[in-house]
Parts: sequence; structure tokens; C-alpha cells
Amino acid sequence: MSNVNKTDSANFQSDVLGSDKPVLVDFWAEWCGPCRTLGPILDEVAAELGDKATILKVNVDENGELAQQYGIRGIPTMIFFKNGEATKTLVGVQPKEEIKKSLEELA
Repeated sequence: MSNVNKTDSANFQSDVLGSDKPVLVDFWAEWCGPCRTLGPILDEVAAELGDKATILKVNVDENGELAQQYGIRGIPTMIFFKNGEATKTLVGVQPKEEIKKSLEELA
């Protein structure tokens, strides 16, 4: 079972912008090889950080307007949010330590 949940345009406001914890949003697509590589890494980060942070996935094919709003040009793109503000963006598959460190800096 995955530690990473999905969100979408309808729930983005409450799930991400309204969260009182740091949130990492992974913009991805089913057909994207690197996105599939990143999935298990994010699962591990989510398991290790527990309830200190939230990790959510947004499927860009199903939520094109969100991807457009956040200027997603390539996937996977991870955007880190704190108090409703996008604070950092990482593009491409990143090492687990880098992702974890970026979230811990916001906690």
C-alpha cells in the first residue's frame, strides 16, 4: 500500500494550499518512465517522515489546468508548498535524501 495519496483540481485547495504541514506535490503521468521510478522513492520518504509532511501526486493528464497553473514543462516535477506557497521546485528523479531534506527544511 502506498503512503502517497492523489489529489486533483477539485481538492488541491484543501489538500495542498490549506494544509498546515509542508506538502510535496508530484506532478506525474501514467506513461512517464521517470515518474514510475520516482514513485517508490516518494513512498519511502512519506513512510520515513510520517505525519510531519504530506506527499501528494497530481496526474497531469487528468489535471491539465493545475499543471498549467504551476508551469509544469517536464515531468516528474515536484513542487514543495508551505502555508499555501510554492517554495521550491525539483524537476526529474531526485535522490531520496534530497527530497527528504527539502521537506524537512520546511517542517
